[in-house]
Amino acid sequence: MTADLVQASWTRIDAWLREHAPRTFATLRPPAGDAEIAAAQERLGVTLPPDLVASLLRHNGALEGPEAFRFDSGDRLLGVSGILGDTGFMRGIDQGIDGGTEGYWLHDYVKFGSYDVTSDGLLVDCRTGRDSFGAVGRFFDETGTSLGEADSLGEYLAEEADQLERGQDTGIVTFNGRLFREAPLPARPKCSADEPLPAPDEQLPELDLSHSPTDLLHVSHLDGHEELGALIATLPYERVVEAAQKQLCRLAVETGLNHYPEVEAALNAWERGEAPPRPNQTDPLALRLRAVLAQADTSRDRTLRWAADKMALGIWGSPYRSVCESAEIRSHLTVDWRADLHADLGNPPMPPIPDDRFWGALSNPAIDSSWYAAQYAQDRS
Repeated sequence: MTADLVQASWTRIDAWLREHAPRTFATLRPPAGDAEIAAAQERLGVTLPPDLVASLLRHNGALEGPEAFRFDSGDRLLGVSGILGDTGFMRGIDQGIDGGTEGYWLHDYVKFGSYDVTSDGLLVDCRTGRDSFGAVGRFFDETGTSLGEADSLGEYLAEEADQLERGQDTGIVTFNGRLFREAPLPARPKCSADEPLPAPDEQLPELDLSHSPTDLLHVSHLDGHEELGALIATLPYERVVEAAQKQLCRLAVETGLNHYPEVEAALNAWERGEAPPRPNQTDPLALRLRAVLAQADTSRDRTLRWAADKMALGIWGSPYRSVCESAEIRSHLTVDWRADLHADLGNPPMPPIPDDRFWGALSNPAIDSSWYAAQYAQDRS
């Protein structure tokens, strides 16, 4: 019975989350009641597949927010009220667009997972008497509905449990008690240290050398890093400088840029506390990074191009911008980038996930939080 598979799979998922991601586990709600589920079926005018009923009797959805349990698709588990609301919304959209064609949304589709920021999400087919009854599909705004995610919710949950238990091999990462899912990382091509330095008059892409250590960082760069962003915004300046240096060194190693003697010399001098001279486009380090830009353009390697850009930013620009943007590039190179960044910041206690009020009250002259500050002042008045 696939309903038994639902229970077995949730037991595996719950056990894994409880041990490895307790903050994510805490967002899973207690069971729904039989009467609540029966009332939802009557209101929707459908028969819910036994697997969906069994799942609701285990967890009545997951709480909203950045810590929420989400499936591999990125969709948050919905409870009874969310199922009613999202399914009703989809029925209204479909009738307004094309009258209920199968390729978009049918009356007997029921949404049980929500992407939240769009109407995309997971659904089950509730058309009784059909082979597809209970099948799991996904809805996309642009293309409509496609079944085929799994033959049943039990199978879908079993695959989720398998992914969690396989860990990083399937992109599963935990940090600060939370579950994250990363895309598989492709192998990086090797950089060769034997490549000669280009001549000063060689035609190469220009390197952005407009950076300054006093450049402001817009708070939106930090907001995306959640707790780590709050740490960067509030730690002493010297700690941020140290973290920026360490992140840049990690980035150089992970992309192979550290094999170039010009890059290695600059990083070593920076580590000794020697301030780098103001650059121009024909300095050896700038020539080397411009050659990397040309190589990246030829091979269409966006990550390498970004890394070369961030190397210049890190050496000559703001440590606040550098630590954030190095981390963003490293997210394409390693699944452990959050733990590495936390370590480079000194492993201090983690703050709560910041909200708009936090950013509005922030007082750091290196960070532009003026928009949030204006909103915060308006709310207080």
